[in-house]
Amino acid sequence: MQDNNDYIPPKVWKWEAESGGTWASINRPISGATHDKDLPVGKNPLQLYSLATPNGIKVTIMLEELLALGVKEAEYDAYLINIGEGDQFSSGFVDINPNSKIPALLDNGLEVPQKVFESGAILLYLAEKFGHLIPKDFAKRTECMSWLFWQMGSAPYLGGGFGHFYAYAPVKIEYCIDRFTMEAKRQLDVLDKQLEGKRYICGDEYSIADIAIWSWYGNVALNEAYNAAEFLDAESYQNVMRWARDIRERPAVKRGRIVNRSWGEENEQVPERHNASDIDAKIK
Repeated sequence: MQDNNDYIPPKVWKWEAESGGTWASINRPISGATHDKDLPVGKNPLQLYSLATPNGIKVTIMLEELLALGVKEAEYDAYLINIGEGDQFSSGFVDINPNSKIPALLDNGLEVPQKVFESGAILLYLAEKFGHLIPKDFAKRTECMSWLFWQMGSAPYLGGGFGHFYAYAPVKIEYCIDRFTMEAKRQLDVLDKQLEGKRYICGDEYSIADIAIWSWYGNVALNEAYNAAEFLDAESYQNVMRWARDIRERPAVKRGRIVNRSWGEENEQVPERHNASDIDAKIK
């Protein structure tokens, strides 16, 4: 292992400088709004404020799946929140999500508009509101919830841990990369074993558990996040790869993954979405 200077933590930590790295400018030890700005509001019942990160595409994929099922009430406006520019710290965004993280949802289709934040909570809210993509059988629903919350608890080690130190940290620290690579591979192994003999995470039924988990682990396995598939030897997780490729081909997934996206190929960018034609123009 490489030699590193020993760091001795002070008795009381103080924020004195940015830590460096890709997202240093938006990291801070305090919450709340930094500036006053109202959020735009469209004509559809559901207003989504997001970015096409793994957490963001969970919701746009879910909404596109609902629309594909014929749920017209799931029509939505999706507005881009540029986290690199600090849009998530506007007063309008913080009013919906005091945690200042995307995605944030406002349901204006109710007498009293409902604010929903945290991607897992939004998936569950939409599944229960519209009665789709969540098992009705109590035992199967419980299993689905277990895997949904597995993703919510595990992904920070994949993203904030492995992804940060492998792809974004200003210096490559062997100890950190090794520590979180080990955990990322353990999680992939958990998924690989769970998917043995199953089409989807919980069996034959596609659900919000698949949407949530694919948005993180499917993207990493397919080399759409961190450019780390080879490093993680993703192809060795054969069940995960089969599942990831299968879900990638779903029409609603192809549509949802490009909403609130403002980078990459031109035909994969739909920064704002207000009706189906916004995506139709990109999807051939």
